[in-house]
Amino acid sequence: MLVNMNEVLIPAKKNRYAVGLFNAVNLELARGIINAAEATRSPVIMGTAEVLLPYGPLEEVSYYLIPMAKKASVPVVVHLDHGLTYDTCIEALKLGFSSVMYDCSTDSYEENVRKVKEMADIAHSYGATIEGELGHVGDNEGSAEGSHHLDDPSKYFTDPKLAKDFVEKTGVDALAIAVGNAHGAYKLPPKLDFERIRTIANTVDVPLVLHGGSGLTDDDFRKAIQEGISKVNIFTDINVAAVEAEFKKFHSMDKGLIDLIPAAVEAVKLETSKKMKLFSSDGKAGAAPQAPGLSLDELTRLVAEEVAKYINK
Repeated sequence: MLVNMNEVLIPAKKNRYAVGLFNAVNLELARGIINAAEATRSPVIMGTAEVLLPYGPLEEVSYYLIPMAKKASVPVVVHLDHGLTYDTCIEALKLGFSSVMYDCSTDSYEENVRKVKEMADIAHSYGATIEGELGHVGDNEGSAEGSHHLDDPSKYFTDPKLAKDFVEKTGVDALAIAVGNAHGAYKLPPKLDFERIRTIANTVDVPLVLHGGSGLTDDDFRKAIQEGISKVNIFTDINVAAVEAEFKKFHSMDKGLIDLIPAAVEAVKLETSKKMKLFSSDGKAGAAPQAPGLSLDELTRLVAEEVAKYINK
């Protein structure tokens, strides 16, 4: 079922577990993510980011993300991660995304507040939720999420006092914080500021988001969630898992694309399931419904309807 972030993150915050955001720039990633969520009975946040749009244009991605979310037997948020421009966020909302992140973290504090508040009002008018970022989460070398490397990440850590003011002035539903985390694969073990997480969690009322989850240790995740993280973003781990599965299939050149697709889907499912269990979101969607889900014909019809909307507009 398609839901917004409040419907999965407020219970997570209350009960001290986290819900994963997994980016899905193609159908194989999306299938693996949904399969994992249904197998573990976990709520999930699925989407894409503005820097990933060259690999899967926003409108095309919407053709499968939204019907798959509606079909799923667990709560699924369709989220635009790191929306960098006003126009991209608006496009996502018009396409039916149930949540957006408007990342203005490199702007001045005053401009970040102004722009995010404006987008929050618009998102809420669509029945969607919005995530903002205070401080700035940088990128490890080679990160698919971006290329903004920080010489000293601690200079960009989130200020707990400003966090309260930011949340109150903008009306965001979730807050991404910088506490020693970074996008992409870590070359050296990161040092998360757990005390800062705890302080911010005790200062603001909204769920907190940890970006750059791929590469953190299991203990890092458990402690971060214990201290107040309610949403964890993962992409590199599932992206790499899909490729590794495909290479294992390619011992010789007698394999075709249809041999690789099932391997990629299964690898993404396994990696996503591991994260859901680690975040303790497994079982939080309740028991599987007794009624059967949509047939393949019905899902095809839903996808065709979504495509037709934009062909005919």
